Amino acid sequence: MAKLGNPQETIRILQKHDFHFQKKFGQNFLIDPRVLDKIIEAAGVDSGDFVLEIGPGLGTMTQCLGERARRVLAVEIDKNLIPILRETLADYDNVEILHGDILKQDIQAIADSYNGGEPIKVVANLPYYITTPIIMSLFESRVPLANVTVMVQKEVADRMRALPGSRECGALSLAVQYYAKPYLAANVPPNCFMPRPKVGSAVVRLDCLARPPVQVRDEKLMFRLIRASFNQRRKTLLNGLANSAELDFSKEEIRRALEERNLPPAVRGETLGLEEFAGLADEFWRLRHP
Repeated sequence: MAKLGNPQETIRILQKHDFHFQKKFGQNFLIDPRVLDKIIEAAGVDSGDFVLEIGPGLGTMTQCLGERARRVLAVEIDKNLIPILRETLADYDNVEILHGDILKQDIQAIADSYNGGEPIKVVANLPYYITTPIIMSLFESRVPLANVTVMVQKEVADRMRALPGSRECGALSLAVQYYAKPYLAANVPPNCFMPRPKVGSAVVRLDCLARPPVQVRDEKLMFRLIRASFNQRRKTLLNGLANSAELDFSKEEIRRALEERNLPPAVRGETLGLEEFAGLADEFWRLRHP
Protein backbone atom coordinates (compact mmCIF):
# COMPACT_ATOMS: atom_id res chain seq x y z
CA MET A 1 0.00 0.00 0.00
CA ALA A 2 1.37 3.43 -0.97
CA LYS A 3 1.97 6.01 1.71
CA LEU A 4 -0.76 8.58 2.13
CA GLY A 5 -0.12 12.21 3.07
CA ASN A 6 -0.03 13.63 -0.45
CA PRO A 7 -2.89 14.93 -2.64
CA GLN A 8 -2.47 12.37 -5.44
CA GLU A 9 -2.70 9.25 -3.27
CA THR A 10 -5.48 10.75 -1.15
CA ILE A 11 -7.57 11.50 -4.26
CA ARG A 12 -6.90 8.00 -5.62
CA ILE A 13 -8.18 6.35 -2.40
CA LEU A 14 -11.23 8.63 -2.20
CA GLN A 15 -12.20 7.90 -5.81
CA LYS A 16 -11.55 4.17 -5.53
CA HIS A 17 -13.95 3.87 -2.60
CA ASP A 18 -16.37 6.52 -3.89
CA PHE A 19 -16.04 8.25 -0.52
CA HIS A 20 -18.12 11.34 0.19
CA PHE A 21 -17.21 13.75 2.98
CA GLN A 22 -19.78 14.06 5.73
CA LYS A 23 -20.13 17.52 7.17
CA LYS A 24 -21.49 16.18 10.47
CA PHE A 25 -18.11 14.57 11.19
CA GLY A 26 -16.07 17.67 10.33
CA GLN A 27 -13.78 15.68 8.01
CA ASN A 28 -10.61 17.34 6.72
CA PHE A 29 -7.81 14.95 5.68
CA LEU A 30 -4.17 15.97 6.00
CA ILE A 31 -2.22 16.00 2.71
CA ASP A 32 1.13 17.51 3.75
CA PRO A 33 3.95 15.11 4.79
CA ARG A 34 5.83 17.91 6.55
CA VAL A 35 2.92 18.46 8.93
CA LEU A 36 2.72 14.72 9.58
CA ASP A 37 6.38 14.76 10.61
CA LYS A 38 5.76 17.69 12.95
CA ILE A 39 2.87 15.90 14.68
CA ILE A 40 4.90 12.70 15.16
CA GLU A 41 7.84 14.73 16.47
CA ALA A 42 5.62 16.71 18.82
CA ALA A 43 4.02 13.57 20.24
CA GLY A 44 7.45 12.02 20.84
CA VAL A 45 6.28 8.59 19.69
CA ASP A 46 8.88 5.81 19.90
CA SER A 47 9.07 2.03 19.64
CA GLY A 48 7.97 1.45 23.24
CA ASP A 49 4.74 3.46 23.02
CA PHE A 50 1.10 2.52 22.78
CA VAL A 51 -0.81 5.28 20.94
CA LEU A 52 -4.54 5.88 20.94
CA GLU A 53 -5.46 7.73 17.76
CA ILE A 54 -8.81 9.48 17.62
CA GLY A 55 -10.26 10.08 14.15
CA PRO A 56 -7.76 8.35 11.84
CA GLY A 57 -9.72 9.31 8.70
CA LEU A 58 -8.05 7.56 5.76
CA GLY A 59 -5.17 6.33 7.92
CA THR A 60 -2.68 9.00 6.87
CA MET A 61 -1.35 9.71 10.37
CA THR A 62 -1.98 6.10 11.41
CA GLN A 63 0.57 4.84 8.90
CA CYS A 64 3.21 7.12 10.43
CA LEU A 65 2.27 6.07 13.95
CA GLY A 66 2.40 2.41 12.96
CA GLU A 67 5.98 2.87 11.77
CA ARG A 68 7.08 4.43 15.07
CA ALA A 69 4.95 3.00 17.88
CA ARG A 70 4.84 -0.45 19.48
CA ARG A 71 1.07 -0.58 19.06
CA VAL A 72 -1.71 1.72 17.81
CA LEU A 73 -5.45 1.65 18.37
CA ALA A 74 -7.28 3.91 15.88
CA VAL A 75 -10.87 4.80 16.82
CA GLU A 76 -13.03 6.00 13.90
CA ILE A 77 -16.69 7.02 14.17
CA ASP A 78 -17.53 7.00 10.41
CA LYS A 79 -18.42 3.45 9.32
CA ASN A 80 -17.72 4.38 5.69
CA LEU A 81 -14.04 4.86 6.52
CA ILE A 82 -13.57 1.42 8.08
CA PRO A 83 -13.08 -0.52 4.80
CA ILE A 84 -10.69 2.20 3.60
CA LEU A 85 -8.68 1.94 6.82
CA ARG A 86 -8.52 -1.85 6.48
CA GLU A 87 -6.92 -1.31 3.08
CA THR A 88 -4.54 1.56 3.89
CA LEU A 89 -3.36 -0.10 7.12
CA ALA A 90 -3.18 -3.69 5.85
CA ASP A 91 0.63 -3.69 6.05
CA TYR A 92 0.71 -2.62 9.71
CA ASP A 93 0.18 -5.61 11.98
CA ASN A 94 0.68 -3.44 15.08
CA VAL A 95 -2.35 -1.26 14.22
CA GLU A 96 -5.90 -2.09 15.27
CA ILE A 97 -9.02 -0.31 13.98
CA LEU A 98 -12.04 0.23 16.20
CA HIS A 99 -15.32 1.55 14.80
CA GLY A 100 -17.02 3.67 17.45
CA ASP A 101 -17.52 6.98 19.20
CA ILE A 102 -14.50 7.83 21.38
CA LEU A 103 -16.81 9.48 23.92
CA LYS A 104 -18.47 6.11 24.50
CA GLN A 105 -15.25 4.10 24.92
CA ASP A 106 -13.80 2.97 28.25
CA ILE A 107 -10.38 4.59 27.91
CA GLN A 108 -9.19 3.16 31.22
CA ALA A 109 -9.96 -0.35 29.97
CA ILE A 110 -8.06 0.46 26.76
CA ALA A 111 -5.04 1.67 28.75
CA ASP A 112 -5.15 -1.46 30.92
CA SER A 113 -5.57 -3.85 28.00
CA TYR A 114 -3.08 -2.35 25.56
CA ASN A 115 -0.51 -0.78 27.88
CA GLY A 116 -0.75 -2.53 31.24
CA GLY A 117 -2.29 0.57 32.81
CA GLU A 118 0.83 2.65 32.08
CA PRO A 119 0.48 6.20 30.67
CA ILE A 120 -0.61 6.24 27.05
CA LYS A 121 -0.10 8.79 24.29
CA VAL A 122 -3.08 10.19 22.40
CA VAL A 123 -2.92 11.67 18.89
CA ALA A 124 -6.00 13.21 17.30
CA ASN A 125 -7.17 15.41 14.44
CA LEU A 126 -10.28 16.89 16.04
CA PRO A 127 -13.15 18.74 14.37
CA TYR A 128 -14.11 21.98 16.04
CA TYR A 129 -17.52 20.91 17.31
CA ILE A 130 -16.20 17.99 19.37
CA THR A 131 -12.75 19.23 20.48
CA THR A 132 -13.65 20.33 24.01
CA PRO A 133 -15.83 17.30 24.92
CA ILE A 134 -13.15 14.85 23.80
CA ILE A 135 -10.26 16.59 25.53
CA MET A 136 -12.19 17.07 28.76
CA SER A 137 -13.45 13.48 28.78
CA LEU A 138 -9.84 12.27 28.51
CA PHE A 139 -8.71 14.45 31.40
CA GLU A 140 -11.73 13.97 33.65
CA SER A 141 -11.66 10.19 33.30
CA ARG A 142 -8.28 10.20 35.10
CA VAL A 143 -6.88 7.79 32.53
CA PRO A 144 -3.06 7.60 32.78
CA LEU A 145 -1.88 9.93 30.00
CA ALA A 146 1.67 10.86 29.02
CA ASN A 147 0.62 13.50 26.51
CA VAL A 148 -2.19 14.40 24.13
CA THR A 149 -1.18 15.80 20.74
CA VAL A 150 -4.09 17.32 18.85
CA MET A 151 -4.76 19.09 15.59
CA VAL A 152 -7.38 21.75 16.30
CA GLN A 153 -8.57 25.03 14.88
CA LYS A 154 -6.03 27.81 15.48
CA GLU A 155 -8.56 29.69 17.59
CA VAL A 156 -8.95 26.70 19.92
CA ALA A 157 -5.17 26.30 20.18
CA ASP A 158 -4.89 29.95 21.21
CA ARG A 159 -7.57 29.47 23.85
CA MET A 160 -5.84 26.42 25.31
CA ARG A 161 -2.67 28.45 25.92
CA ALA A 162 -4.30 31.78 26.87
CA LEU A 163 -3.42 33.48 30.15
CA PRO A 164 -6.00 34.92 32.60
CA GLY A 165 -7.09 38.42 31.65
CA SER A 166 -6.42 37.94 27.95
CA ARG A 167 -9.19 38.15 25.37
CA GLU A 168 -8.69 34.50 24.37
CA CYS A 169 -8.85 33.13 27.92
CA GLY A 170 -11.97 31.14 28.73
CA ALA A 171 -13.22 28.10 30.59
CA LEU A 172 -11.33 25.79 28.20
CA SER A 173 -8.06 27.61 28.95
CA LEU A 174 -8.28 27.04 32.68
CA ALA A 175 -9.56 23.49 32.34
CA VAL A 176 -6.71 22.44 30.04
CA GLN A 177 -4.10 24.18 32.19
CA TYR A 178 -5.43 22.45 35.31
CA TYR A 179 -4.62 19.06 33.82
CA ALA A 180 -1.75 19.75 31.42
CA LYS A 181 0.87 22.14 30.13
CA PRO A 182 0.07 23.14 26.52
CA TYR A 183 2.73 23.73 23.85
CA LEU A 184 2.19 25.00 20.32
CA ALA A 185 3.97 22.55 18.03
CA ALA A 186 3.00 23.93 14.61
CA ASN A 187 0.64 26.23 12.77
CA VAL A 188 -1.09 24.50 9.84
CA PRO A 189 -2.58 26.54 6.97
CA PRO A 190 -5.84 25.48 5.24
CA ASN A 191 -4.06 24.26 2.07
CA CYS A 192 -2.62 21.31 4.04
CA PHE A 193 -6.05 19.65 4.10
CA MET A 194 -8.57 18.09 1.77
CA PRO A 195 -11.17 19.49 1.63
CA ARG A 196 -9.66 22.82 2.47
CA PRO A 197 -11.14 24.30 5.68
CA LYS A 198 -12.05 27.97 5.94
CA VAL A 199 -9.74 28.65 8.89
CA GLY A 200 -6.20 27.80 9.95
CA SER A 201 -5.33 24.96 12.30
CA ALA A 202 -2.60 24.25 14.81
CA VAL A 203 -0.94 21.27 16.46
CA VAL A 204 -0.86 21.45 20.25
CA ARG A 205 0.84 19.03 22.61
CA LEU A 206 -0.65 18.78 26.08
CA ASP A 207 1.87 17.40 28.56
CA CYS A 208 -0.21 15.89 31.34
CA LEU A 209 0.68 17.02 34.85
CA ALA A 210 1.43 14.55 37.63
CA ARG A 211 -0.63 16.76 39.93
CA PRO A 212 -2.75 19.87 39.30
CA PRO A 213 -1.09 23.28 39.76
CA VAL A 214 -3.62 24.17 42.50
CA GLN A 215 -5.26 22.16 45.27
CA VAL A 216 -9.02 22.44 45.77
CA ARG A 217 -11.48 20.61 48.03
CA ASP A 218 -14.20 20.24 45.39
CA GLU A 219 -12.89 20.09 41.83
CA LYS A 220 -16.33 19.89 40.23
CA LEU A 221 -17.48 22.99 42.12
CA MET A 222 -14.42 24.90 40.94
CA PHE A 223 -15.23 24.09 37.31
CA ARG A 224 -18.86 25.07 37.79
CA LEU A 225 -17.63 28.45 39.06
CA ILE A 226 -15.30 28.80 36.08
CA ARG A 227 -18.03 27.96 33.55
CA ALA A 228 -20.50 30.31 35.24
CA SER A 229 -18.06 33.20 35.21
CA PHE A 230 -17.16 32.81 31.53
CA ASN A 231 -20.71 32.11 30.37
CA GLN A 232 -21.53 35.69 31.36
CA ARG A 233 -18.11 37.27 31.06
CA ARG A 234 -19.47 40.80 30.57
CA LYS A 235 -21.08 40.70 34.00
CA THR A 236 -19.30 41.10 37.30
CA LEU A 237 -18.39 37.81 38.97
CA LEU A 238 -20.96 38.55 41.68
CA ASN A 239 -23.82 38.83 39.18
CA GLY A 240 -22.55 36.07 36.90
CA LEU A 241 -22.43 33.52 39.71
CA ALA A 242 -25.74 34.68 41.18
CA ASN A 243 -27.49 34.21 37.82
CA SER A 244 -25.95 30.83 37.01
CA ALA A 245 -28.25 27.82 36.66
CA GLU A 246 -25.31 25.59 37.68
CA LEU A 247 -24.98 27.19 41.14
CA ASP A 248 -27.36 27.68 44.04
CA PHE A 249 -25.51 30.25 46.12
CA SER A 250 -27.29 33.42 47.23
CA LYS A 251 -25.90 36.82 46.36
CA GLU A 252 -25.02 37.31 50.02
CA GLU A 253 -23.07 34.04 50.10
CA ILE A 254 -21.20 35.03 46.95
CA ARG A 255 -20.43 38.46 48.39
CA ARG A 256 -19.08 36.86 51.57
CA ALA A 257 -16.89 34.44 49.61
CA LEU A 258 -15.46 37.28 47.53
CA GLU A 259 -14.68 39.28 50.66
CA GLU A 260 -12.93 36.30 52.26
CA ARG A 261 -10.68 36.05 49.20
CA ASN A 262 -10.08 39.84 49.14
CA LEU A 263 -11.83 40.19 45.79
CA PRO A 264 -13.91 43.32 45.08
CA PRO A 265 -17.62 42.85 44.23
CA ALA A 266 -17.02 44.38 40.78
CA VAL A 267 -14.29 41.88 39.80
CA ARG A 268 -14.88 40.03 36.53
CA GLY A 269 -14.30 36.30 36.32
CA GLU A 270 -12.22 36.59 33.14
CA THR A 271 -9.44 38.27 35.16
CA LEU A 272 -9.03 35.36 37.58
CA GLY A 273 -6.70 32.40 37.30
CA LEU A 274 -6.85 28.87 38.65
CA GLU A 275 -5.51 29.88 42.05
CA GLU A 276 -8.27 32.44 42.58
CA PHE A 277 -11.01 30.06 41.40
CA ALA A 278 -9.67 27.28 43.64
CA GLY A 279 -9.69 29.67 46.59
CA LEU A 280 -13.26 30.75 45.84
CA ALA A 281 -14.39 27.13 45.52
CA ASP A 282 -12.90 26.38 48.93
CA GLU A 283 -14.75 29.37 50.43
CA PHE A 284 -18.07 28.14 49.04
CA TRP A 285 -17.29 24.64 50.29
CA ARG A 286 -16.71 26.02 53.80
CA LEU A 287 -20.01 27.93 53.62
CA ARG A 288 -21.85 24.64 53.11
CA HIS A 289 -19.64 22.60 55.48
CA PRO A 290 -19.25 24.81 58.57
